[in-house]
This record gives sequence, C-alpha cells and structure tokens, in this order.
Amino acid sequence: MSLLVIGSLALDTIETPFGKAERTLGGSATFISTSASYFTNQVRLVGIVGYDFPEEEIEFLKSKKVDISGLEISQTGKTFHWHGKYDFDLNTRETLVTELNVFETFDPVISDNFKDSEYVCLGNLHPAIQMKVLKQISNPKLIMCDTMNFWIEGAKEDLLKTLKLVNLLVINDSEARELSKEFNLVSAAKKLWNWVLKFS
Repeated sequence: MSLLVIGSLALDTIETPFGKAERTLGGSATFISTSASYFTNQVRLVGIVGYDFPEEEIEFLKSKKVDISGLEISQTGKTFHWHGKYDFDLNTRETLVTELNVFETFDPVISDNFKDSEYVCLGNLHPAIQMKVLKQISNPKLIMCDTMNFWIEGAKEDLLKTLKLVNLLVINDSEARELSKEFNLVSAAKKLWNWVLKFS
C-alpha cells in the first residue's frame, strides 16, 4: 500500500497544564508518516524544513522506513513553528504563535515515482497547495485532508474547494465548530457532511 503524505514538518512549542516542550518535533506530515509506518513500508513524505531542522529528526524518520526523497531542506529560512497551549482535557487548545517561515513559499512538485500513490494524506498546509498536489496524483483510491484554524480563518474559500475533492476530513472539535459555525458537534458534523463532504 503506497501512501503519499504531504504537510508540515515543524519545531513546535507545546504548553499543557502538565508541562511545556520548547521547539520539539511536530507537524502533521511528521505524525501521519510516523503512525503510518507501523502499517505500511511505502510511506512517501513530501515536505519542507529549514536550516535549523535537527539532523537527528531526519534520522528518526529514516528509522521508520519513511521515504524522505520528497523532503526539501531549505538553507534560506527556518522551519515552520507553531506555539500552542492546551487545556486540561488536552483537546481544547489555543494557538499563540504561527510562524510559517519556509513553509510560506512551499510549492511542492510531486516526483514521478510518487505520482502513482494509492492513498493520499493532505496534512496541514495551505488548501490551494493541497489542491495543486491532487492535480499531480494519477488515480488515488482515497484522499484524506487535515487542516487547522490558521487556514480556516485565512483561506476558507480555498479550503471549501479542496474539501469537495477529498473523501475524508480529519479535524478536532474546535476546528469543526469554527468551520461549520455550529457549536453543537453533532450539528457541526451534519453540516460539514451535507455542505462539503457529500459525494455522488
């Protein structure tokens, strides 16, 4: 099973009531790739990091047998950084800082040996880039999409267009409420399904 993963690789600062971690490994592409590596040995990662991204984190991905030939290492800027604060339930969180850095101008070109990927996970990145990636994939069986409040607030129209092209949306409670404008999660889920996730 070949899985194309594209999204953020980050150095995050995470605050919880139980502790704080400074510039620790994060990012949607990181988490998706690592998790998927336990189920398939054909995880294909596409992403970008800056000159400050630690070599040991690259070695970590390699140790999980993730194909990182699609990982770009930019020498012109720093890695994407997100700083968030979680509440006691570890589900509700507040974004304190979002620094796109090299991620801001990320313009991925999918290599020929990745274009036949059977499954696609569009991790957290600008929805216009998510759409551009999909146009480069031959004939995927299933497309999953992730997003976050940063794109819901700043690129909602592009996000809605992207969601019409995917089979599966993965977002948390607060993102579902923000995207749907519904506080009740059941109502939010129904609205998202009927609004943008209804397939013929």
